Amino acid sequence: MKTLCKKLFLINWQRKSIALLLGMVIWLTVNHSLTSTKVINNVPVKVINLPIGKTIEGMQNNGKLSKKLNLTIIGNANTLKDLNANDLEIVIDALGQPDEWTTSISKKNLVSLNPEVDINKGISKIYYPSFSLRMTKLITEKIPVVVTRPIGEAPRGYQFLDVWPYTLYLTVSGPEDVIKRLKTKEQKITFNLNDISKAQLDALSLSQSSEKSDVVSFFVPDQWKQIHIPLLSDTPLELDETTDQVLRIDFLCHHLIPLESPIFISLFYPPEYESIYNPMTLKIKPNRLVREQHEIFTIRPLLYAKGSDRLFTQIIKNRVQITILVSPLSQKAFLDWGLQFINPIQLEDQYVATLMSDASDENISVMKPSIREEYLRNRFRSYMNRFRLFTANDTKFELNARIEGNYVEIKEIKEHPTPSP
Repeated sequence: MKTLCKKLFLINWQRKSIALLLGMVIWLTVNHSLTSTKVINNVPVKVINLPIGKTIEGMQNNGKLSKKLNLTIIGNANTLKDLNANDLEIVIDALGQPDEWTTSISKKNLVSLNPEVDINKGISKIYYPSFSLRMTKLITEKIPVVVTRPIGEAPRGYQFLDVWPYTLYLTVSGPEDVIKRLKTKEQKITFNLNDISKAQLDALSLSQSSEKSDVVSFFVPDQWKQIHIPLLSDTPLELDETTDQVLRIDFLCHHLIPLESPIFISLFYPPEYESIYNPMTLKIKPNRLVREQHEIFTIRPLLYAKGSDRLFTQIIKNRVQITILVSPLSQKAFLDWGLQFINPIQLEDQYVATLMSDASDENISVMKPSIREEYLRNRFRSYMNRFRLFTANDTKFELNARIEGNYVEIKEIKEHPTPSP
């Protein structure tokens, strides 16, 4: 073994050393002289020195265009081997250019973003067809963003009431044509109720609920108040907001509120059937469900409200009734019916006036009077739309009404109670 090593390393070692050195020089020379061609896709483009008040469609806040280019690059094989789009950037100088011009992309436009990549030594040539650009007027505008009804489900024990405000604005800067298109096309933002926990609302309920209102306002966090518009920015844009238009999602504590007053019930006689059905020919028949007193009919059992707050219930309890629409038996076996509010405008004014004078709710009192009034009127109307009657066992109150001779027979549809959400 020693003899073999001696022959390999010691005998003629000078010539062997020279041969090894020459081999290394040749290898390095060949390796650095080998050229290859590579296509790099999606290379970012940046435009500099734009005139004041000008921009290019698709330009982001950082000066980069949304459009990216595919380059054919010729250069050192070793340099190109691991080269990718993240290592490069194309820079185009707009100084002194007309509003529309065509430029050719060459090596001088290429900038290395990787300190290990030397463009002057590693890249010899790049190929790309001529590239056209058009400068346009840069404007700043407010575009409306509609806050849509949230998706998802409210936490158990709460009911989604409303979102406020319905419309916010987004101040943006960009090409005139793009901004005009954005203003004509409705921008929307939608939240997910599943992202709000019961623990969050429970904590808010302790501090916000009052004797008059069971509303809990969840103030939307800043990270939710963002909208993505790729034509203007590759990062989300934040919505504008004022002190009295802080974005919130309102919930209602989900419980039964006793009406404490009998619910009136009456018949509505359509004019087209007045010769057949009128107060002289058709009346409500009293029974275990319906009480008659002085020809005034009311529901005997105590009913409850759900889908509103206590103040609303207190105001409307003597101004709401069940109305049954009379129609021939040939059209429907059972008559249609619904809830009717008497003089709803007056009821709304009373509700709003009561809360406008109440400064105990800080979430409302900080609003400007005009905004506060609009907010409360929207809340009242939302209550009217969702107002429902329930029985004491938390079952929705439903009726069957049908014509039997000269009477309308009314019965309650009894269902098994369903758990409250």
